[in-house]
Amino acid sequence: MIKNRPLSPHLLIYRPMLSMTMSIVHRITGVALAFGMILLIWWFAAAATSDEYFNFVNGVFAHWFGRLVMFGFTWALLHHMLGGLRHFIWDTGRGFALNKVEWLVRANLIGSILLTVLIWIIGYGVRA
Repeated sequence: MIKNRPLSPHLLIYRPMLSMTMSIVHRITGVALAFGMILLIWWFAAAATSDEYFNFVNGVFAHWFGRLVMFGFTWALLHHMLGGLRHFIWDTGRGFALNKVEWLVRANLIGSILLTVLIWIIGYGVRA
């Protein structure tokens, strides 16, 4: 005799929400930051090795693909940081109303994009 037991909740049952998506993105940015730290260590090690090797690594980062990776690393860093601040607010017991949760999630996404673009604009402005 087969009983109709309820299914355990899984991703196909839940309607995707922005907060759920941002939770997944928060984890992905954490992994991306670990990869970015390897690149940062490579850059520091090149600086400690020789001028020629440091110039080579700088050339890799100056390439369009290297800049794209650095732009993504900047965004991942800011998105992860703002997500951590959002979770810190939740840890204090605030911001659990559905409208506040959605507002914080949207602020996290928009803020990380705007801050990334602002940092890169400032970076290129200082460089010129």
